[in-house]
Amino acid sequence: MHLPRLAAFALFAAATSLSAAELVPDPPKNCSQCAEWNQPQAPFRLFGNSWYVGTTGLSAVLIASPDGLILLDGGVAESAPLIAANIEKLGFRLDQIKLIAVSHAHYDHVGGVAALARASGAEVLASERSAQALQAGTAPADDPQAGFGAKANSFPKVATVRSVADGESVRLGKLAITAHYTPGHTPGATSWTWQACDETAATESAPACLDLVYADSLNAVSDDTFRFSGNAGKPGIADLFRHSIDLVAQLPCDILIPVHPGFAEIDARLARRAAGAQPDPFIDRSSCQRYAQAAREKLDARLAREKAGKTP
Repeated sequence: MHLPRLAAFALFAAATSLSAAELVPDPPKNCSQCAEWNQPQAPFRLFGNSWYVGTTGLSAVLIASPDGLILLDGGVAESAPLIAANIEKLGFRLDQIKLIAVSHAHYDHVGGVAALARASGAEVLASERSAQALQAGTAPADDPQAGFGAKANSFPKVATVRSVADGESVRLGKLAITAHYTPGHTPGATSWTWQACDETAATESAPACLDLVYADSLNAVSDDTFRFSGNAGKPGIADLFRHSIDLVAQLPCDILIPVHPGFAEIDARLARRAAGAQPDPFIDRSSCQRYAQAAREKLDARLAREKAGKTP
């Protein structure tokens, strides 16, 4: 990590209070995988003004500009203090976060959003369906995992959420992030894209500006009753899911950050980068296509099981 380069993004701090915002976490979720997902991960630069600030199993990304910070996702409730600590390790403060954009409204990605929003005063952004779920504090009835029950799916409610339309770009000064609806894993699933630039890192194989994709889950998983092919008079969503998968495959994509870092082997890429691998292992222009292809294969396998009358 290069602290002098970080300082360029933190200059706007001088105009605001020097005291850090206080984060009061919500009660822990204590799900079966929460401890595994929530192991601490030291923050690291993805490219330019963009950093990974999540845990070993749950992604969160910080994007900096002279006008403030944008945070993507908040992990489980227990993740909020870890994400906050990572942001502060980078030399930023929570009260510099102006926007928090979410992927999908499951407790493992939005559980920490309420606490982070309270501490920072940031505006929370989500698709229309995810905004409704965030305010309800649980997954909607047509979510593929709704059958697990409201309690199992619950997360801290977010009182105020700004709905963002499909394809809408949200600006913070000159910084812009764009929402891409990718429903399937949840009704309101959203992937986010933006461009990051770093003139000092430009080489023949790595231009000064790169396209980053924060890709939502494309994983066809559900409770025991849901069928992606449709059942009990309910239409299937397989075609909708395929459209989302195809959309992610077609996005301009130099660096992929999926909502679960293991989907893109983030830890292995980080290890190769630390070992001095060139070109940068994170710059992989086929990564979104491979992520989408793996999702297609999982969806096809799931639909085949449904056709055979097998439970998920």
